[in-house]
Amino acid sequence: MRMSKKSKEHKRTKRKPARRGALRGTDPKRVRAILVKLDEAYPAATCALRHENPFQLLISTILSAQCTDERVNIVTQSLFPKYSTPKDFAYANPQELEQDIRPTGFFRNKTKSIMGASKRIIEEFGGNVPRTMDELLTLPGVARKTANVVLGTAYGIASGLVVDTHVQRVSARLDLTKNTDPKKIEQDLMKVIPQEHWILFSHQIIWHGRRVCQARKPRCIECNLEQICYSKDKTV
Repeated sequence: MRMSKKSKEHKRTKRKPARRGALRGTDPKRVRAILVKLDEAYPAATCALRHENPFQLLISTILSAQCTDERVNIVTQSLFPKYSTPKDFAYANPQELEQDIRPTGFFRNKTKSIMGASKRIIEEFGGNVPRTMDELLTLPGVARKTANVVLGTAYGIASGLVVDTHVQRVSARLDLTKNTDPKKIEQDLMKVIPQEHWILFSHQIIWHGRRVCQARKPRCIECNLEQICYSKDKTV
């Protein structure tokens, strides 16, 4: 019986299975290999949001929701000189602040979050950004991702891992998680990534997602993780 053209094409493009005995999933040896490769590629990875103190980082991270870090950095270049303290944000003119942050999108909700968080920092925390996850989560507009950014980058405290869209995508492609909910992804990663790597790992995966492991067309030929990655949407 002759094979159809469609069947032949499928046979030609079918990806070869991983070699027998290859390390898979969250095998500790494979995880260590991933960490080594990330250290080789991004030894100095850090947060891309420009800031001079924990409060500025908090504001920038709130602004970064559904917005690129590059755009946030452009906005905060003029925003922070105008609003230099929590008090400046807390008692700002809402309509004016909305216009100041408008380019970041969702500016009305972000204005409410920023003003609310600033007031709480003044009233409950003596004007200082809190240093614990539980306290940070009491601030309006702050969820675990924002709290982890502030704790890890500003204070060097590893309370968890930052899970943004890049971390979601790359962690799934590397088979480090099978979940799609950010909270569950964070829990999965916390189980397999040593705590001393949590802060740097988050930055490295974000950098890798932006530069190489992109959403639509991952640049697998440039990826130093390619040999230990078996994602179905690899391009090599």
